[in-house]
Amino acid sequence: MWVAIGVVATLVILALFVMGTYNGLVGLRNRYKNAFAQIDVQLKRRYDLIPNLVETVKGYMKHEAGTLEAVIKARNAAYSAAEGAAKNPGDPDAMKTLASAEGTLAAGLSKIMVLSESYPDLKASANMHDLSEELSSTENKVAFARQDYNDAVTGYNTSRQMFPAVMFAGMFGFSDAALLESIEHQEERAAPKVSFS
Repeated sequence: MWVAIGVVATLVILALFVMGTYNGLVGLRNRYKNAFAQIDVQLKRRYDLIPNLVETVKGYMKHEAGTLEAVIKARNAAYSAAEGAAKNPGDPDAMKTLASAEGTLAAGLSKIMVLSESYPDLKASANMHDLSEELSSTENKVAFARQDYNDAVTGYNTSRQMFPAVMFAGMFGFSDAALLESIEHQEERAAPKVSFS
């Protein structure tokens, strides 16, 4: 009789332990999904600003039509990538596609900002100034949201990979989540070389 009670008590304790582990992983997964939703909000805000920026500079940069078209194309690709990532936050392929599309878009936006320096009337435009400020503010919000997401993913992955959760995580469908990297290519991580000679 005592053996049966001991076995039942052990099974109850094990079941409670598994339930606690499962619930903890669900909570952490929901946290990183929510963190990605915050990135998504900021990205959509930026995507909405880009057509206004292109329209503003279009009149001034008549010779830069190819650059403007490339930015719109990059914006549309990034928007599609963000929609795909929003459907499955943490998916490695979706995060890689989004990071790549965002890198292309950032390069295009940077090119527009550099080119705008060559157009004094455009630089002096209040609309251009306001849009630049909005984009800059949004970029900062995206960076903070990305950091929060990456922190949440790291916490989830760490909990998932630690004993004893690692024994149950795969069985319950908890796979590793991918970070959202902000720099796609390793050469972009290298510090710029400055020469005064």
